[in-house]
Amino acid sequence: MTEPAYNGDVRDTSLSEALGERYLAYAMSTIVSRSLPDVRDGLKPVHRRLLFAMRQLKLDPEGGFKKCARVVGDVIGKYHPHGDMSVYDAMVRLAQDFAVRYPLVEGQGNFGNIDGDNAAAMRYTEAKLTAVAAALMENLDDDTVDFRPTYDGSEEEPLVMPAAFPNLLANGAAGIAVGMATNIPPHNVGEICNALSHLIKHPDCDVDALVEHIPGPDFPTGGMLVESRPAILEAYRTGRGAFRLRAKWEVEKLSHGLYQIVVTQIPYQVQKSKVIEKIAELLNDKKLPLLADIRDESAEDVRVVLEPRNRTVEAEMLMEQLFRQTDLEVRISLNMNVLDRDSVPRVMDLKQVLRAFLDHRMEVLERRSRFRLEKIAKRLEVLEGYLVAYLNLDEVIRIIREEDEPKQVMMRTFNLTEAQTEAILNMRLRSLRKLEEFEIRKEHDSLTAEKGDLEALLADEPRRWTTIAGQIAEIRKAFGPGTPLGDRRTELADAPSAVIVPIEAFVEREPITLILSEKGWIRAMKGHTDQFDSVKFKEGDQLRLALKAETTDKLLVFTTDGRFYTIGGDKLPSGRGFGEPLRLMIDMANEAEVLTIFAHKPGRKLLLSSSGGKGFIVEEAEVLAQTKAGKSVLNLGDGETAAICLPAEGDAVAILGDNRKLLVFMAEEIPVMARGRGVMLQKYRDGGVADIKVFNLADGLSWKSGERTRTETDLTPWLGKRASVGRLPPTGFPRANKFT
Repeated sequence: MTEPAYNGDVRDTSLSEALGERYLAYAMSTIVSRSLPDVRDGLKPVHRRLLFAMRQLKLDPEGGFKKCARVVGDVIGKYHPHGDMSVYDAMVRLAQDFAVRYPLVEGQGNFGNIDGDNAAAMRYTEAKLTAVAAALMENLDDDTVDFRPTYDGSEEEPLVMPAAFPNLLANGAAGIAVGMATNIPPHNVGEICNALSHLIKHPDCDVDALVEHIPGPDFPTGGMLVESRPAILEAYRTGRGAFRLRAKWEVEKLSHGLYQIVVTQIPYQVQKSKVIEKIAELLNDKKLPLLADIRDESAEDVRVVLEPRNRTVEAEMLMEQLFRQTDLEVRISLNMNVLDRDSVPRVMDLKQVLRAFLDHRMEVLERRSRFRLEKIAKRLEVLEGYLVAYLNLDEVIRIIREEDEPKQVMMRTFNLTEAQTEAILNMRLRSLRKLEEFEIRKEHDSLTAEKGDLEALLADEPRRWTTIAGQIAEIRKAFGPGTPLGDRRTELADAPSAVIVPIEAFVEREPITLILSEKGWIRAMKGHTDQFDSVKFKEGDQLRLALKAETTDKLLVFTTDGRFYTIGGDKLPSGRGFGEPLRLMIDMANEAEVLTIFAHKPGRKLLLSSSGGKGFIVEEAEVLAQTKAGKSVLNLGDGETAAICLPAEGDAVAILGDNRKLLVFMAEEIPVMARGRGVMLQKYRDGGVADIKVFNLADGLSWKSGERTRTETDLTPWLGKRASVGRLPPTGFPRANKFT
């Protein structure tokens, strides 16, 4: 084994430092050479090389198509040494009108579709450049941008395109580098040109003024932009933000009062087939009770038909449900992290992006003008030599015929430059006509005038900005409103308010009968019933409580430890079996027991009391729990349990103690609280509360006595103040100390 060559350079370096240097080099390579677009032309290296290779292959918009395999071969062979499929995928995306707002490649063949189907293999498809791509590379041969050697040094490629078209904002960009990413949605080029023109006229304007011209992204697949105006402004001010994008839909009326919803545009970069699959899956799982069916009737256009469950379903409510559960609504992020003219990645705001484009156009204009001046100077030099030859034609012919070194003699005789002499010696005989002399003088005068104009242009900055404004106006005319690609596709709409969708909108309303057993097993039988003879329980168990409700109800469970729990009526287990233990559905404490279960009624108030006789009134909305852990509402003293929970519907309260003392007082004496122990309702020496009833004093106090209901209207002997002792109830009151 041979020892490695030693060059005498040994350095002690920590592993972390060595790894850091190498990882940083890799990160910068990924950032600059792969993932982030250049702010000037909006292209990544692979896209720039693709377009340049197609230009070299003469695939102009007016020309014919060539196989994509030929283009990909040139790209990976000359400019971009990466995998052929990655290059072809990039090329395919540039040709997809649903992926790119202004396609840079015109494809012929199968280039995929909005359903997510892949393009055909590159040996089957053909392509050429579009007019937009041609505008991006306009004046590329006029020394407008710098070139660099390709990876093998055999050819040259442009560092950036001249970019007469504002591609970065118009087509957007997306990429993930190392430690950073970029995501720029596409915009309308007509609006971009308006903003650029405004910025030329008002260089000190702020971002808000530019947003007046660029109100938001414009996606190739259309849709509805429903982001709020302040959020859009903040996103463009900072270069970071997000936009809410919804599918566009409409209602089609049918006969007999029926209707159907038709989705005509879906959000950007959302596959139609995946959305339909998701909706069908939710439909099968019965999570879309308002929807009966979905059909895809799309051809070239998008047409997804949604059938509501019945004619009473509100279309807005159904669509709100779909927006929340599917990709019919998406959030498109904005992160304008791009490479500036020095290849330094940074996040720019809207004004900085537009200013960078204008500065690039200014540099292109200046370089093109200087390049043209050099060409004119060389041509004028030759033309002046021609004119000398015409003035001395006989002598020139003599020198050429008789002298051994006519070039040197001619240069000395007429004081010509080497370039002029070469041009004269290379002149064809037919050019010696008198007409040709006239043409040369005409060309000389024309070029002299053009030279003066270009020199004046380079010396006058305001005039250069006027020229750039004219170029931007031409781009707007070519690709802006009124052209096949120019009209805005994404509609701007007001941000939707925070719609609170009731549970009824998500659950089909059906009657149920809740059954709770003594051992705490709960279930729901379909329909309302009072017959429980056929209901089976586990051995040793029996019916404890039955409640008629609806699947859309919120069921409130109140336990002896003073906590409320909330269960959706649709979440109860089926009544076919024995059900499930209630403790598995809610996180009840081991020592707690269920005191009562009832359906929530918005706006109602409840009277709560502990076994010790302390209580208060609470708004029912305050006891709704959001989690399985429930909500602690009634605080208890030592040895106390929650004893009473009943609707506070009436102006008077009757309370009966274990000591068989009855007290009646006005309900207004009980405070309304959200949580706590409350106040003393009745005073006891021993024992606690047995029962409470809230009623209207004018109607009298009623109670059950056997099969009969008795009512006492003269309650004067028992009327008193809250926290009094009370007195024995009327004769005939049940010994069980219960009102019912």
